[in-house]
Amino acid sequence: MMKAIGGFLLLALVACGPAMRDDDVGDDGSGSNNGSGSGSGSGVARECSKMDIIFVVDNSGSMEEEQSNLATNFPMFAQVLENYTTSDGQPLDYRVAITTTGRDISYTVTSGPISLPFNEHGENGAFQNNCNSTKRWLERTDPNMAQTLACRADVGIEGPGIEMPLLMTKWALADRVQDNTNAGFLRDDALLAVVILTDEDDASTTANNFTLTVATANPPSDWNPQDEVNFLDQLKGNRTRWAAGVIAGDGNCSSGFGDAADGVRLKEFVNLANSQNSTQAVFSSICDGDLTVGLTEALDTFQAACGAIIL
Repeated sequence: MMKAIGGFLLLALVACGPAMRDDDVGDDGSGSNNGSGSGSGSGVARECSKMDIIFVVDNSGSMEEEQSNLATNFPMFAQVLENYTTSDGQPLDYRVAITTTGRDISYTVTSGPISLPFNEHGENGAFQNNCNSTKRWLERTDPNMAQTLACRADVGIEGPGIEMPLLMTKWALADRVQDNTNAGFLRDDALLAVVILTDEDDASTTANNFTLTVATANPPSDWNPQDEVNFLDQLKGNRTRWAAGVIAGDGNCSSGFGDAADGVRLKEFVNLANSQNSTQAVFSSICDGDLTVGLTEALDTFQAACGAIIL
């Protein structure tokens, strides 16, 4: 967020006047549906045969290189899923969807006498349905699945400068299910696997029409890592039924992708997810300069979780 604000203010100073994006502002995005779990289950861990995977990709202005690298790595990711078989030799029944970290939002940034109003548009948790396919998610049986997935990784860099991967995960799996946009994606008997990719920390908020300054560039967050863990627990009914891989800044770091801010809140989310004596989430650094590492660690975590799910 700080990078985006700094860049916009620099442009404003050069132009000697305010700038404003002319995107229409949607609803205030408050969202209310928390989803529902599918019961406590048998209490016996077993191997899963289904996996529902959601990618939440940062589409702010600094993410072009990362998205390109993600698209390059998607064929590898898809091949691992294709090759995955259960202990009885059956192929994994998987589906994959992609959304972004942004929502419709309006706010003002001030620096001394300069005041910049922003009206930004995001996907609000809606899954991508482009690249010659109107389906909101892709499955094993879809033709050219890997190529379509790689195409959808190019979510653009015109998204909001305030990244909200945690809240947008919730909206994708609850609010956008409730209004039928993403309805039908989740399956009670599948492991839910979430991959978050961003070069900024989470700044989830349902607030609108607030004011930021360069010194305090973070919005008033009201959706916290514990809220996200509680939501996913309730949605799936059991901690063993979901897993997450976060690829973000580990400290304020730099790589060939550029600079990344320390993912403090995202690390907290991972730690909370792993608080029940099981590894349900993993944090990888986006500053490795190649997303192969982070995606592989996420896949390893998902496969381990899939091997000990309580349904």
